Amino acid sequence: MAEDLQIHKGTKEEQYQAIIPQIKWLLEGETDSIANMANVAAALKEQFGWLWVGFYMVKTDSGNIEELVLAPFQGPVACTRIKKGRGVCGSSWAAAKTLIVPDVEKFPGHIACSSLSKSEIVVPVFRNEKVVAVLDVDSDAYDQFDETDQLYLELITALLQL
Repeated sequence: MAEDLQIHKGTKEEQYQAIIPQIKWLLEGETDSIANMANVAAALKEQFGWLWVGFYMVKTDSGNIEELVLAPFQGPVACTRIKKGRGVCGSSWAAAKTLIVPDVEKFPGHIACSSLSKSEIVVPVFRNEKVVAVLDVDSDAYDQFDETDQLYLELITALLQL
């Protein structure tokens, strides 16, 4: 299906407006959450060329402790597990809100999975008003993400049926 993805050039908003219908098409009729996260990560990576795009899912370990566990992604190898409140992903999960970080080195407790990452946006994915995953996007450029990204990435994560 990736060969059918139409990459659109233009403003950031125009790119989102072009990719969202394609993401809806990729998700249509598919109930497997892993497949859907994989396709969303791939579509966003292809469209925008960001350093890293992927998901972490909230999982409970054998000691009944919740943590974020690496799920489908596109980009360099990543951290496998993240505790609640730790780093940008864990902080977004704990606060249940999107976090935009213009310079990751200035974020208290940032987890450096890749030294190439300079800025980041993390968007929580909700089911029944509870965070069940986060979408994590990293760029190799500073100050890459803004309210436009937040708006459209929140719309995209709302399409997922996790």
